[in-house]
Amino acid sequence: MNLFEKLNVYGDVLENKSFKELTTLKIGGNAAYVVYPYNLLSLSEVLRIIKEENKPFKLIGKGSNLLCGDDFYDGVIIKLDRHLNEFYFEGRTLVAQAGCSIIQVAMESMRMSLSGLEFASGIPGTVGGTIYMNAGAYKSSMKDVVSEVFVYRDGKLEWISNEECEFHYRHSVFQSHDDWIVLAVRYHLQYKEKELIFNLIEERKKRRIESQPLNFPSAGSVFRNPNEMASWQVIEAIGYRGKQIGGARVSDKHGNFIVNVKQASCKDFLTLVDEIQEKAKAEFNIDLVMEVEKFNCN
Repeated sequence: MNLFEKLNVYGDVLENKSFKELTTLKIGGNAAYVVYPYNLLSLSEVLRIIKEENKPFKLIGKGSNLLCGDDFYDGVIIKLDRHLNEFYFEGRTLVAQAGCSIIQVAMESMRMSLSGLEFASGIPGTVGGTIYMNAGAYKSSMKDVVSEVFVYRDGKLEWISNEECEFHYRHSVFQSHDDWIVLAVRYHLQYKEKELIFNLIEERKKRRIESQPLNFPSAGSVFRNPNEMASWQVIEAIGYRGKQIGGARVSDKHGNFIVNVKQASCKDFLTLVDEIQEKAKAEFNIDLVMEVEKFNCN
């Protein structure tokens, strides 16, 4: 059996799939294989096959915080959002598999009169992806609502505590261990009037529509906010609002978004990033650090 046939036993498999179709930024070359495992046993077998075939792999969620390189990736992309996407409520506790949409579980929590995930109601990612990045908004993050994370590591399935996840600003321990896989999350939420939760979600939705360039492909905020001032203020101050290189442009609506306006390449995007970082350092002595994850970028 060839690699496609082996993987196809344990999940839905696509060959030669473009990262333009796997990410919200719509940039990147093709991946040799994309596999959607049917369940945890299938995932374990997929990982075994990948190891035996000596192939690299990358687990991605919705690809909403990911910049992929223009070159071909001769490896396996694993996605959990097609089959590993169940969630359960037990009182104030929510348990969700990694492939769940974080927007969906935030909205379902609201319907259950459970508060805590309102900040995530506009994040276009998966439960697993938001843990990997310790995603956040409006001064809240996953660190604030996560009790435990169910992980596949070193061939074992186990729950690890919030503390073991080493959450801090846009960081988790999983960024240092690409072979650790987030499988599910247990959240602690609080009871609150459904109408109050709904109103807060709607208010933030309105702010998002007014302030973010949702009409173009993007990966969200490009840079982490430094201590000195917000990243968009730095970019504004160096005169880069609306700056375009190739098909990548700093948004006119929000300076910390680089949008794909015309078939942008990874090179276009990173050239713009490099120029912004150089000018921020030269003019303000500020080191802007990318929040967007780079993958297969040579």
